[in-house]
Amino acid sequence: MKLHDIFEKDITRPIDGVIKADDATHLGTEVEEYVLTNEAEKALSNLLEDYTNYTNANGVWISGFFGSGKSHLLKMLAHLLGDVDGHKLPRAQVSESFMSKTSDNFLMASLKKAESIPARSLLFNIDQVADAQGGDKTDAILKVFIKVFNNSRGYYGMQPHVARFERDLDMRGVLNEFKDAYRRIAGISWNEGRELDVLEEPNVAAAYAEITGTANGAPVNILEKYRDSYRVDIDEFANEVVAWLDIQAPGTRLNFFVDEVGQYIGDDTKLMLNLQTIVESLNTRAKGRAWVFVTSQEAIDRIIGDPTKATAHDFSKIQGRFKMRVSLSSADVEEVIRKRLLKKNSAGTTSLKGLFGLSVGVMG
Repeated sequence: MKLHDIFEKDITRPIDGVIKADDATHLGTEVEEYVLTNEAEKALSNLLEDYTNYTNANGVWISGFFGSGKSHLLKMLAHLLGDVDGHKLPRAQVSESFMSKTSDNFLMASLKKAESIPARSLLFNIDQVADAQGGDKTDAILKVFIKVFNNSRGYYGMQPHVARFERDLDMRGVLNEFKDAYRRIAGISWNEGRELDVLEEPNVAAAYAEITGTANGAPVNILEKYRDSYRVDIDEFANEVVAWLDIQAPGTRLNFFVDEVGQYIGDDTKLMLNLQTIVESLNTRAKGRAWVFVTSQEAIDRIIGDPTKATAHDFSKIQGRFKMRVSLSSADVEEVIRKRLLKKNSAGTTSLKGLFGLSVGVMG
């Protein structure tokens, strides 16, 4: 028997060494081959208990060293708990796959309950989405959340003031009408034109005047006015999320899955407080309908470090927001390697037992 014949799965199949949050190329394989380790199974059970029985916390902190599988777990949670933009794998299929990985009746019941909650998942790597910027980064995390939320609604996330203009038209029920008018006047689609921003002001004004019937009184610099008046605001962001949730099916949730938050924050306490305030505001306004899941190489208490007395209260609130914490250890990695890569088929097991005896059981 040749070496490659003893394994349960083809050892020449492509396996991504690093799971990327926004990559759906091998999503089906990532779901099928996800190893629900003993540690991850317990953590998932506790997490789903909190998620399906909301009390007063809406944050989940997943930590583990590089290669521990935290990004893989985050990605699986996003597909278990909601529909992910641009990813066509049915949510029910992901849930069914996970139920086949456990014999825990309590966990299976929690998976079914979670699947029954209508939800949308916004999954992203924060460093990839964040705009490169210097100087004051106090609102940097908020800007990323706003950008991702705008994109999810079809608005122009790259320029929040343009997205605000689109939102206002949408609320008035004339966004599609504006897009049609703009295409006729400008000769290009609105998705192309909005990237030019204020350079397209004459065409924007003409299209706006047409749909509002204000040919003689429409402003000629609409986008410039939006740009000058736009301000980043956490409360307004939370209110927009709630307004979106209010027009969805009853019980719908909007969940943010943010990869590599710890690396992005580093030792910047302002960014950590910015994240805490976002999570807290979503919790206060949405009351369990908006959750935030993040990953970090460091546990939350190590990210926080040793706060001064002046900030101790703020940091205690951060830990309270991220009540649910999942820590992945080296034991998880060993179990994943054994089950995903080294598991033998029946013929291989029989053959190896003849050579190594009972030790083959340890080898998978």
